[in-house]
Amino acid sequence: MPTVHFRDRQIDCDAGEILRDVLLEAGESPHNGMADTVNCRGKATCGTCAVEVDGAVSEPTDREERRLSFPPHDPDRGLRLACQTRIEGDVAVTKHPGFWGQKIEDSD
Repeated sequence: MPTVHFRDRQIDCDAGEILRDVLLEAGESPHNGMADTVNCRGKATCGTCAVEVDGAVSEPTDREERRLSFPPHDPDRGLRLACQTRIEGDVAVTKHPGFWGQKIEDSD
């Protein structure tokens, strides 16, 4: 059974579950601020559920790649849409600041 590490929590789930659904069912949110209520409800059109994921997850979907390829996102940042990401094993998830979760601090 995979474990999702998110905001100091460990959430167990079944392999194959969608990350967004796992977080919401656990009382967590892949959104920041008003994006919690103003979002596309998992259709990969708004991009507000973008998160950094480290671990075993599915490959990006075509819809996800399209949405993350235009502003405010940058496809080179390595973010994933929680609504399109299937959990395949243990993962660590980080939600960055910004309405879309796109404000990643440079580690340079």
